[in-house]
Amino acid sequence: MQNKKNIDFNKNEDNMKLLIGNLKHHIASISLGGGKKAIEKHRKKGKLTARERIAKLIDNGTEFIEFGSLAALNMYPEYNGCTSAGVVIGIGTIHKRQCMIVSNDATVKAGAWFPMTGKKNLRAQEIAIENKLPVIYLVDSAGIFLPLQNEIFADKEHFGRQFRNNSIISSMGIPQIAAIMGSCVAGGAYLPILCDESIIVEKTGSVFLASSHLVKAAIGENIDNETLGGAKTHSEISGVTDYKCKNDIEAINLIRDLIEKIPTKKIENLSREKSLPPKKNSEDILGIIPRKRDKPYDMKDVIVRLVDNSEFIEYKKEYGKTIICGYARIDGWSIGIVANQRKVVKNGKGEMQIGGVIYSDSADKSARFIMNCNQKKIPLVFLQDVTGFMVGSKSEHGGIIKDGAKMVNAMANSTVPKFTVIIGNSYGAGNYAMCGKAYDPRLIVSWPSAELAVMSGNSAAKVLLQIETASLKKQGEGITKEKEAELYSKIKSRYDEQISPYYAAARIWTDAIIDPLETRTWISMGIEAANNAPIKKQFNMGVLQV
Repeated sequence: MQNKKNIDFNKNEDNMKLLIGNLKHHIASISLGGGKKAIEKHRKKGKLTARERIAKLIDNGTEFIEFGSLAALNMYPEYNGCTSAGVVIGIGTIHKRQCMIVSNDATVKAGAWFPMTGKKNLRAQEIAIENKLPVIYLVDSAGIFLPLQNEIFADKEHFGRQFRNNSIISSMGIPQIAAIMGSCVAGGAYLPILCDESIIVEKTGSVFLASSHLVKAAIGENIDNETLGGAKTHSEISGVTDYKCKNDIEAINLIRDLIEKIPTKKIENLSREKSLPPKKNSEDILGIIPRKRDKPYDMKDVIVRLVDNSEFIEYKKEYGKTIICGYARIDGWSIGIVANQRKVVKNGKGEMQIGGVIYSDSADKSARFIMNCNQKKIPLVFLQDVTGFMVGSKSEHGGIIKDGAKMVNAMANSTVPKFTVIIGNSYGAGNYAMCGKAYDPRLIVSWPSAELAVMSGNSAAKVLLQIETASLKKQGEGITKEKEAELYSKIKSRYDEQISPYYAAARIWTDAIIDPLETRTWISMGIEAANNAPIKKQFNMGVLQV
């Protein structure tokens, strides 16, 4: 076991701290939204920023778990970017009740909807639906960003889908409250009015299907925005809004009062006992994860530093060793863990097996363990550091495809809440089998050390180089060693950018990049949210190739 006196451990720790520092730098920059000048301009209108509104809305001393803060990172350069996709979303506690909060950031492009804004809002609604969480919308948006309307307007998962979800959420009996704190125009006007209750702030809040300029152009009517769709109009004349408030603070306090009036149900769906910190020092995790991703490590050393009292009951310990399965608790919550073992192991036949690779025996074990967790109503936590399934004639003849299919089937049909943490590699079909985004984890996060791709940068670059050199040779171009090295470097650099955890987070393939030491908090809050929605669906795997 590595310790702090170990040079390699210290180098790993330094590397992870550097990655965490870089993450915190990104988060700090993003927290400024459209920048200090835009914030100052926003405040001069008498408005709080998106994050200030959330901070005053949630209970004092409680955490706000933000999703998608890195959304749209380094995207839309032709429009000078769109920080955090112009909206802040996450789970916060209001009067001891978890709520999904969606807060438009009007300091970013006036809160206009970019394609990633739509994707982020839909993710918020998806989480709310899955976990039956009340939804709070703090509306301050100029509507669809017109230069990109073709990418946000008409398709199934575009802008209109949120109003469909509004209606579905309402039909499920999940409370929705909206506060119109700024602009709310065009199709977006339906969002707050599809909620159970709508609040509008005087002077700053407005809601209409068409602004005064568009009304003038369309029907020739001269009217100002306030008279057209301001607080007085909709509170006294149209009856569109339910409450009128003088400012943001008054609106926020009213939301808190309305949430407090919603009856709470004591749900005992998932098992929880008294929370205990890990006996093993959690901070050691920073030194356990190798800075070089091809270097082995023991995933059990990570697990015992994440779970309560460092207690872990391992399932089929001596079988299918490249995946570790077992029972534990995190913050008191009972969980089943499915984790990739990264050290080289020896199977029962004495054969060496490569860490991070899924073999037939480990896939078979995992499938059975997932079934057991569904039988007992125990949430599943997947710890990913996977390079894929084993290949070659021996593996194929041994039935790796059917065993892998069994694992994927069990995981895909699982009815218990699933949570995924990408620690290191997340390559190819391994991503799928270990509950990647396509398999509906309630939350999926990565550590700064993660990589997501079809294969590693090195392997992909070699394959792409072969294709490139073959193409050049067909064209009659000679390939020198220097030219080949230059091509390889260029290809790998481009590919490495795409496998970065930031590239994934920017596109909401993951919900967040987190400090490894925040993992327990994220999983705990995720399970607490899931506990609002009792498991009713029957577990059924369907047809299997045995």
